[in-house]
Amino acid sequence: MLDVSGLNPQQREAVTTVQGPVLILAGAGTGKTRVITHRMAWMLSKGVSPGHILAVTFTNKAAREMQERVNKLVPRRRSTPGEPAERPTLCTFHSLCVRILRRHIDKLGYKPNFTIYDEAEQVGVVRRILAKISQGTDKVKPREVLAVLSRIRNASPEERLVIDPTTLALARHVQRGYESSLRAANAVDFDDLILLTLRLFKEHPDALEDCRSRHRYIMVDEYQDTNGSQFELVRLLAGATHNLCVVGDDDQSIYGWRGAKIANLLDFEKYFPEVKVVRLEQNYRSTNNILRAANHVISNNPRRRGKQLWSEHGDGEKIRLIACEHDDAEAQFVVDEIQVAKTIRGIRWGDQAVLFRTNQQSRPIEAALRKAGVRYRIIGGQSFFDRLEIRDFLAYLKVLHNPHDDASLLRIANVPARGLSDATLERILTASHERKSSVFAAMRHTDVQEQFQERARLCLKDFLRFLEDTRHRLETSPIGQLLAPWAESVMTTVGYWDHLRGTEKNPEIADNRIRNLKELIAALDAPEVNRSLPALERLGESLSDMALDTSRGADDEDKAGDEVTLITAHSCKGLEFPHVYIVGLEEGLLPHTRSKDEGTLDEERRLFYVALTRAMRTLTLSYCAARKKYGQLTPSHPSSFLRELPMELVDHETSAARKPVAAGQGKSLFAGMRDRVAQANGGAPAST
Repeated sequence: MLDVSGLNPQQREAVTTVQGPVLILAGAGTGKTRVITHRMAWMLSKGVSPGHILAVTFTNKAAREMQERVNKLVPRRRSTPGEPAERPTLCTFHSLCVRILRRHIDKLGYKPNFTIYDEAEQVGVVRRILAKISQGTDKVKPREVLAVLSRIRNASPEERLVIDPTTLALARHVQRGYESSLRAANAVDFDDLILLTLRLFKEHPDALEDCRSRHRYIMVDEYQDTNGSQFELVRLLAGATHNLCVVGDDDQSIYGWRGAKIANLLDFEKYFPEVKVVRLEQNYRSTNNILRAANHVISNNPRRRGKQLWSEHGDGEKIRLIACEHDDAEAQFVVDEIQVAKTIRGIRWGDQAVLFRTNQQSRPIEAALRKAGVRYRIIGGQSFFDRLEIRDFLAYLKVLHNPHDDASLLRIANVPARGLSDATLERILTASHERKSSVFAAMRHTDVQEQFQERARLCLKDFLRFLEDTRHRLETSPIGQLLAPWAESVMTTVGYWDHLRGTEKNPEIADNRIRNLKELIAALDAPEVNRSLPALERLGESLSDMALDTSRGADDEDKAGDEVTLITAHSCKGLEFPHVYIVGLEEGLLPHTRSKDEGTLDEERRLFYVALTRAMRTLTLSYCAARKKYGQLTPSHPSSFLRELPMELVDHETSAARKPVAAGQGKSLFAGMRDRVAQANGGAPAST
């Protein structure tokens, strides 16, 4: 029998209760994954067949981790000699539905070897349908229609009421042709995987009974993140036995914007009245000061299942709350603190993390980290300098600075589309190889131009004229002329702003991408830029400053992975870091501006709670009196959530006025730093 003596009483209760519905309320850091894997191992040790156990989660990574842990707890057993070892099914919702449909989709008129369309293939189908629709749809963007189509296929009748009627009517019209096209190709999309499985269960009870006989014990991880379709799928699979265990935390429900329904967890008893509720409240991650603050903040949400997290790690240090003058000062403060922690206290970069609400907040922090030579990694979003719009913009600047930069020229030659197809560019590239010249030089050669049809030739000449005229304006500009207006006019001339809006199905994401780009354009005329240089030289210096430091991570092998983590609050759920900095705690950021209009303030508070509970030992919060918007400082105000922190747990400081270190503490810190320097140089540590 499995040894569960190492579990606390609540964990043991959750592990050993395997019959009937069970709701495990797993607070942050309370050992949720350990409970799930021990519960599966407990069932196996009690003789439950591995093939009858199903655990569903949201990522393949989580499923693999659980499988590895179960394998360590219980050796695999073979049903008959020579056959593969049978084991529980651990998978995502989509992969579960693929397995079910491969067995039964023929009942719906599909062939079992159906194809799953990716987004590009879906967009292609929508584009062909729109092309057949009569006039008046020329400006309709296929990605936008596809996004609405996905919403209406998954939404309840009430949720469809908030969709613009005109857009809804068009999407409905497209839907018939879209579904017909996929059906003709024996293809499904990701929405179909769950929707067709639900249809299968409702229209073919024999298929549902087959699945119920296979999956007799069901567990669902991160249950607070399930949407309506996923809940219905789980409810149908659970059948009359109700051997369903769901694990989640309503206080960490932060994905309502993508369809997650917190009511699935809050109202669980409505569908399973005999449910046993187990609360996991002992936290194994954080200090009690951090937990008390988090408990106090989240208690302001009116509709929740009460939990009081506590820890055996002691009170720990107070939370630091730092007021900064502006976002650049905030970034510099955080980087200085990270450097001091590493140099004086010996805290690895890899033990420190910076959390923020929106991706664009990473720009000043990344810039300060790079300037200080601090290695970092981005999680839950690209590096600011790796984003598509930033790379496109830098490619334009590089070409206008040096037209013979082949990689940059080929990147932007048809972005936005200007009639230079991939085939055209491939022929030009071949010609440049034959002539041993740059692509730009080959483009200008009349013999190369004459190879193309008139339309392609005219497009090529227009592109060359644009490059030459724009570069000439830069070369002849007077000393001190600002670069930002020139760069913004370049993006306007080529139609890049419209290109971003047209290629992004989510208008809010498109606006964020435009904001990212305009922030970078404004930085071309930052105060530290030497305006006494000619514009072309200044552009070269700016490009050098903005170029990605490709040597990051190429340091000593024993330092691999020692990088500061930059991560959005939405992406940090499930992670933990010894030392956490949460930046940008201002009204309009966290909580976000739209939360008041959309009635999602409670979810914003849950997002703050998730961020707070990532910290293990120290937690530093910061906000700014002003923040840059399009290069101009605009006033900002501290987040209303900060007023919900118990002040006795918080030390409030300003970034400009730090407390002096006590003499005794200073000697200890200096001694530690001296020992580390001696060890780094191969010498013996100094005695203290």
